[in-house]
Amino acid sequence: MLTFKVKKRASFLTLILILTVFAVFLILKSLSDNILYFKSPTDIKTSEDLIFNKKIRVGGMVKKNSLKINSDEIKFVITDFKNELNVSYSGTVPNLFTEEKGVVAEGKLQDKKFFVADRILAKHDENYMPPELKGIKKKDAK
Repeated sequence: MLTFKVKKRASFLTLILILTVFAVFLILKSLSDNILYFKSPTDIKTSEDLIFNKKIRVGGMVKKNSLKINSDEIKFVITDFKNELNVSYSGTVPNLFTEEKGVVAEGKLQDKKFFVADRILAKHDENYMPPELKGIKKKDAK
């Protein structure tokens, strides 16, 4: 026979366990809603379970001679040298954004060949140095 004190402890531990499981569930649910998956153009072309109009990140290289800048829109092609994806973006782009350079675009996929970007992130290689530091380095070399 369990005493009142033991029953009280058992119910308290059960309540703590239930609240912990519920808190973990809420945390995981909110994280899954805020995760942006990164995909390449090949991943998009070969994927069978794509969800259109859901925010994702697409990365690759900006294809040479594909950059078209209008007054209100920038269009370009992201390639991973196997497949390509057309991208449309309205807004300002980073200074490092040029053809034949790496780029990550955040936005929504309209279909398997067209992507509407909300944000552009330009990538640089490991040899990148800000212009201010290049000037200092040249002065120190003299």
